[in-house]
Amino acid sequence: MEHLASRRKTWYLISLIFMVPGLVALFFFGLNLGIDFTGGTLWELEFDRAITTEEIRDILSANGVEGGTIQVSSSGDLSNNVALIRIAEMPEGSAQKTALEDAFTEQIGTYTELAFSTVGSSVSTTIRNRSIFAIVLASIAILLYMAYAFRNTQNPMLYGSAAIVGMVHDILIVLGVFAILGHFFNVEIDALFVTAILTIIGFSVHDTIVVFDRIRENLAKRVEADFEKVVDYSLAQTLVRSLNTSLTVIFTLLALYLFGGGSTRNFVLALLIGIICGTYSSIFNASQLLVSWEKGEIQGLWGRMTGIFRRNPAPA
Repeated sequence: MEHLASRRKTWYLISLIFMVPGLVALFFFGLNLGIDFTGGTLWELEFDRAITTEEIRDILSANGVEGGTIQVSSSGDLSNNVALIRIAEMPEGSAQKTALEDAFTEQIGTYTELAFSTVGSSVSTTIRNRSIFAIVLASIAILLYMAYAFRNTQNPMLYGSAAIVGMVHDILIVLGVFAILGHFFNVEIDALFVTAILTIIGFSVHDTIVVFDRIRENLAKRVEADFEKVVDYSLAQTLVRSLNTSLTVIFTLLALYLFGGGSTRNFVLALLIGIICGTYSSIFNASQLLVSWEKGEIQGLWGRMTGIFRRNPAPA
């Protein structure tokens, strides 16, 4: 623990290793948005026999429903008997839905409707815009609060900025994982996913504040002359507390993921990934950024980067 801060470049590298695949997936694949953000109808049906996507597609086409996606999965002892259908907006009680229900019964057999939800395009746009606004507003509020809470330090905005960087690290990893899952396993994100992101933001910053507060106290007490040693000493004091708090939450979320309902599984998965990342970033990223700033490493890196751009200006 005495040399934790001296290995900060290793911790940064580990973060990059986990972030890069997700960032690549976000750039090339994007997120698989659910109907909360795109609009449309999500219909989940459980049949009494095995089905195929071709059967469902043929019935939809015969009744004037083109496009959309169909995913077939298993339930209980039966294989491939659950159809998850995502199509354009189709209101509950409409003639089109009634015709499809009759067609499914006649051509496939009896079934149980597990879920049916419809979101209009205007509503989905509102949800998307408000979700982005909520995340941006939360980030600004956190930065201002951190600057105020650490106003007695030499550089209060530095603490807020380091906390924001740690928070962005956690969010990007979660988004990257879901971009990969969305592309390869058709995992969609919905409004509940935004709730998970906001919860991760709160947890990440809360854990970071605990570490930063101890650093501030130890700086005031002058327990060490060197800032790097102060950070190491502070981490040694808070590490066990941070791990115990995080592990308690992680074990609970793991139980919910393994034994909870399918409707909340993606929400729980996002929280699980985010809280693990938040615990890591508060110890190995956010606090280490304070040391990198005090040592002039960030300023030096910025100077080298701007120097490269000055020597190689963009062509006119």
